[in-house]
Amino acid sequence: MAEFTATVRSLGEIDVVDAGGYLDAHTAPTLDGVLHDLAEKGRVKIVVNFAALDYISSAGLGVFMANIESIRGAKGDIKLVAMKPNVYNIFDLLGFPLLYDIFDTEDEAIAKYNNPDKDEK
Repeated sequence: MAEFTATVRSLGEIDVVDAGGYLDAHTAPTLDGVLHDLAEKGRVKIVVNFAALDYISSAGLGVFMANIESIRGAKGDIKLVAMKPNVYNIFDLLGFPLLYDIFDTEDEAIAKYNNPDKDEK
């Protein structure tokens, strides 16, 4: 089975989740647990960094859909950054760029949190 890692770094009130490896039906519960735990703690300004993610399946995408309503309901958001082209293509194919802010860099996502009225895209 392919490996998946999800580690959290806190940058003030923003949490960065570094996702790596393969996010599929077998590993999706790991990311789901991380996002759920952050939301339970009221940590709802989240950036997911995909720089080390090599693959995502529909089950992996489902994790984001399963958590976004509660996070946005708590006045937070999930911003996605540093996707490899093959990972971005899956998100794009399913219309995720219409639902989520996707940035090239972590700094851009953090800037959007710090200045939400300014269009960073």
